[in-house]
Amino acid sequence: MKPLGPIPTGFTAIEGELAIAGRKASDLVAQAGGTPLFVYARELLSQRVADLRAAMPERLAIHYAVKANPYQPLLQHMAGLVDGFDIASGGELAMVQAAGIDPARVSFAGPGKRDAELQAAITAGVTLNLESEGEAARALDIASRLGVTPRLAIRVNPDFDLKGSGMKMGGGAKPFGIDAARVPALARQLIAAGAQWRGFHIFAGSQALSADAIIETQGHTLALAARLAEQSGAALPKCNLGGGFGIPYFPGDEPVNIAAIGAALADRFAQLPAVLEQTAFCVELGRYLVGESGVYLTRIVDRKESHGEIYLITDGGLHHQLAASGNFGTVVRRNYPSAIATRYDAVAEEEASIVGCLCTPLDRLADKGGFPRADVGDLVAIFCAGAYGASASPAMFLGQGPAHEILI
Repeated sequence: MKPLGPIPTGFTAIEGELAIAGRKASDLVAQAGGTPLFVYARELLSQRVADLRAAMPERLAIHYAVKANPYQPLLQHMAGLVDGFDIASGGELAMVQAAGIDPARVSFAGPGKRDAELQAAITAGVTLNLESEGEAARALDIASRLGVTPRLAIRVNPDFDLKGSGMKMGGGAKPFGIDAARVPALARQLIAAGAQWRGFHIFAGSQALSADAIIETQGHTLALAARLAEQSGAALPKCNLGGGFGIPYFPGDEPVNIAAIGAALADRFAQLPAVLEQTAFCVELGRYLVGESGVYLTRIVDRKESHGEIYLITDGGLHHQLAASGNFGTVVRRNYPSAIATRYDAVAEEEASIVGCLCTPLDRLADKGGFPRADVGDLVAIFCAGAYGASASPAMFLGQGPAHEILI
């Protein structure tokens, strides 16, 4: 048998069945109208943000990266928990506006912003994290035509990356941000042009579980921000320190030690150079805030044996949970945390693979895991489904369509 990833804390059993926020999985499926279904738990979202605030210095603001999960009820709940939102497209801008979120709380990063997106963001009062000199020139021109003072920051491509991160966003040639050496000149140009100067966005990597690596990167980030601010010759109003906090997905993964990160950051905040003494700092987190709050529920529609191996075939699959199938940047496929939801407290008694309904061998949610015997009609739970699930998967592949979603 191949091991399964660790099931996050906060889930229990009622009458032998998985309970999410005190409600049985089968009851939630009935409420939503069927499977497949993503369930997000408010209490887990709130607890995660509360725990993070308790661990971090009071001075540090918390931003939610909308790309992790843009489900509108979730966005509306997060609006009461976090200090700001980070978006990566004009579509996400429309989503946060539809959720009633003040655009003044929003910043917009991402390469390849189209003129229409820049205009919408400038008009709304969103902070633009500029990714190139060309984008800066377009933003200034659009703002001039609109007669609006734009809120502009610079996304910096740092000379370092986040060690052990799942995706490296800095260090060397990158499509993201402006190389650090060119940042001061552009900052001076933006200020001279009359823009509202909003500071730096420095994002080195994501999905790291090593507190030491995150602490080291935050130290490098603060030193770089100070150096660039000095060279720019202007006060630094704000610095986005990026994110990088990961969650355990795979066997052997351990939660990141946020207490250690918070203590180290508090020590650094107590010793900031003069150029950063008045700077507002934030972290930008997506999956860390919402990933473990979500569960993907899918129903077994067939049980079959092939050459002695058991396959539990579900009505879901990679078209909703691409990452769990191993097809979202994973080099070596490993099993996400998963369980038979309707036999949640039963012991494992067989080796089985959980697969989806698509006609591709890539559609595999769990590979040769140990499960209690499951049959047609049983529900399967895939955990860590609160981030990069529904919106990061090809829902229309083979005409399958989207899953249900609920926030409870």
